[in-house]
Amino acid sequence: MTTDTDRDPRTGRGAAWRYAAIVVGAVVFLDQATKQLAVASLVPGEMRNVFLGLDLTNVRNEGVAFGFLSEGGVLLVIMTAVALAGLLAFFALRAATPWLWLPAGMILGGALGNLADRAREGAVIDFIDPIAWPAFNVADTAIVLGVLGLLYVAEGSRS
Repeated sequence: MTTDTDRDPRTGRGAAWRYAAIVVGAVVFLDQATKQLAVASLVPGEMRNVFLGLDLTNVRNEGVAFGFLSEGGVLLVIMTAVALAGLLAFFALRAATPWLWLPAGMILGGALGNLADRAREGAVIDFIDPIAWPAFNVADTAIVLGVLGLLYVAEGSRS
């Protein structure tokens, strides 16, 4: 059923897709720009202390989060594509849900940023290295915050 809200260019499904696309573009841009800055500033494996508890480094992660599935290769690309297709289908069905465009755009942008690394480098570039936590990047941060946001928005839409 299509409602007046769905047709409103500022709040309907079309607006949600546009907003999500802007978020995707911003996440991919920030992710790729910060990774290139890290690669240009640090030799592979180098660690540079920023402040207590936080280092910058230049490492490659052939797996997913925390190195899981490091031997995945093509399987990781397929799994990523399936997950992205699922997210796009979910978003297509619920695009009119208020604020859903933000976490969906963050997850999609993060996944595309890491997928670009995988296609170009054969691994994901990680450079943010806090104490007692594996190195990560802007895309990873966007994915985690996006998943948390998705849970929040989905729970709110049930209420």
